[in-house]
Amino acid sequence: MKRVVLALALLGAAGAGAQTRWSPAEGNGIVWRVDAASLPHADHIEMSGERMAVVLRWGVDAEGRFLAERSLVFPLLRTLPDNTHASLMHRMAGDIPSLVTVGGLPLRDERVECVEIDGCVRVRSRLAVGKANVGTGGGTATRPVVEAERVIFPSTDKPLMGEIYTLRNIADRAIVLHVPDYAVRYATEADKGLYGAYTVRADLQGAGTFRLEPGAKLRFGVTYQAHRAAEEPLRPDLDAELAARLALVAQLDDNLVLETPDEVIDRAFRFAKIRVSESIVRTAGGPMHAPGGESYYAAIWANDQAEYANPFFPFLGYATGNASALNAFRHFARFMNDDYRPLPSSIIAEGRDIWAGAGDRGDAAMIAYGAARYALARADRAEARELWPLIEWCLEYCRRQVDADGVVASDSDELEGRFPSGDANLCTSTLCYDALLSAAALGRELGVDARRLADYRREAVRLAAAIERHFGAEVGGFATYRYYAGCELLRSWICMPLIAGLVDRAEGTVAALTSPALFTADGVLTQQGSDTFWDRSTLYALRGMYVAGATATAGRFLHDYSARRLLGDHVPYPIEAWPEGSQRHLAAESGLYCRVVTEGMFGIRPTGFRSFTLAPRLAEGWDRMALRRIRAFGGDFDLEVRRIGDRRLEIAMTDRTTGRVRTVRIAEGGETTLRIQ
Repeated sequence: MKRVVLALALLGAAGAGAQTRWSPAEGNGIVWRVDAASLPHADHIEMSGERMAVVLRWGVDAEGRFLAERSLVFPLLRTLPDNTHASLMHRMAGDIPSLVTVGGLPLRDERVECVEIDGCVRVRSRLAVGKANVGTGGGTATRPVVEAERVIFPSTDKPLMGEIYTLRNIADRAIVLHVPDYAVRYATEADKGLYGAYTVRADLQGAGTFRLEPGAKLRFGVTYQAHRAAEEPLRPDLDAELAARLALVAQLDDNLVLETPDEVIDRAFRFAKIRVSESIVRTAGGPMHAPGGESYYAAIWANDQAEYANPFFPFLGYATGNASALNAFRHFARFMNDDYRPLPSSIIAEGRDIWAGAGDRGDAAMIAYGAARYALARADRAEARELWPLIEWCLEYCRRQVDADGVVASDSDELEGRFPSGDANLCTSTLCYDALLSAAALGRELGVDARRLADYRREAVRLAAAIERHFGAEVGGFATYRYYAGCELLRSWICMPLIAGLVDRAEGTVAALTSPALFTADGVLTQQGSDTFWDRSTLYALRGMYVAGATATAGRFLHDYSARRLLGDHVPYPIEAWPEGSQRHLAAESGLYCRVVTEGMFGIRPTGFRSFTLAPRLAEGWDRMALRRIRAFGGDFDLEVRRIGDRRLEIAMTDRTTGRVRTVRIAEGGETTLRIQ
């Protein structure tokens, strides 16, 4: 146990200086081929299902032994008080192969050969048999006799995770393995649980004594689960559970497929699809997309869900993702009121309670922005009609918050007071501006009174002018934006006007974002002079650079960022922040990564149920790129972009249902409008 704690303490190290440790594996995963020079190493990864999540803290020590601590999270087993963080959580260590004996002696002297991540974690190693000298760590060991593979994964729909072990005899003689009966039980205190006492348990499946001839294999498994004390444990078929997990990954692989000359970006996009999609909890209040991070489950937020993840799901065509998005907006709609009091920032505890601890963070602007974009891309008329009153209410709320300078006031922003945001911040006003444009397009599809829609467009024009007048400034020597009145330091969120198409200050803003004052190897600092970074603002900045036409800069930084997150020392997903949260793999950040591609690199902006503008940004040195099996706008189609000469692009849109191909040519840096027939 002491060795586990010491090795996993490496996880507290800051992200700066990480090397490229991993490489693309055969297929779609990534692999770390272990050698002595790369040891020791430790990392953590979150994996999720509909009724549990696990943060696997794992490492390989200096001797090559695999170490693991499983941080189990059960969002539907609520603890008290039943607040934002009230999921039952329990950490379990334990080295299962060391419990197996050969001829009465334990397997030992493990040497990990490789670790692979591809929707689950696979560890391949070799183990020997020998006698240890107690207290010294020394002893005698034979050459390796067993080749071992661990596969670690969460169930897709049950409150459990599984580990499947395969042991192969690599000796030149038969061996006899003894796999023990192994069970661990933990009972929680009844007065600490919403439903009383809970049982957390680990159970080995496949115990016994087995004779293995040379080359023969043995498989057994371990389940980690929790349940109410009065209930019986699940006894799942772990092979079926693994098959279901891999089937989900394969489903996500088959939709919204990115193809570019940059394998790192393609693969990072693929991994981001997994993370944003897997983290949806089936709660009593319907499917809820969960940020995760051992903190945020069975709850929704106006930023992570409404603003970040929900507008992405229609492009992927993931039914559970779309259902979670609609459910989130329905929950927020419950809190509309005639007095226009603020909506809650978060709806927690499976929908039974709310959190509004930071006041109005600009939540109505976040929700209007996300709901309008979601409804347009989803192209479901019934859903859009249901969401329209929420969008209208949010826009009216924002209109009532417009101050004397013409911008939208809010108590804070999505950083909830971690950094100052003044009485009116750039994020809230920009999101409101974008929401007005999308609402005008959506209302046209729904037959809303043309005068109301004209009002929205006029409000957008006035707000754009107010954003320039109030926030436009020289900060840090750059012609960019101040984040709030009186702000004299550069902030990461100065990228926000770019994502909304407000590009008058694009040159100065891109220069500021990529200057040493803000940009680091881990992305954009939250504030000039700090050491804090949040991936969400870095990903917004990358998307904004593409929208603004800074393609060369965006492409270079996107590759470097993707390589660091996918192949560096902390992999394989975008993270939340540093130093807060120790770079947790919060799920909505992966949705933002995907939107760098869909809305940034390809420049897709919904303009109707069956139409969108396309402003592709083909990187320097690329001759082509494609996004296949796009499921938005009621279609299933491919987009291919290729260079056809000096500063000209050819776009081919292929309807995968009919096979019909439409070809359009535009100037590089230009845009076109496409319609699904």
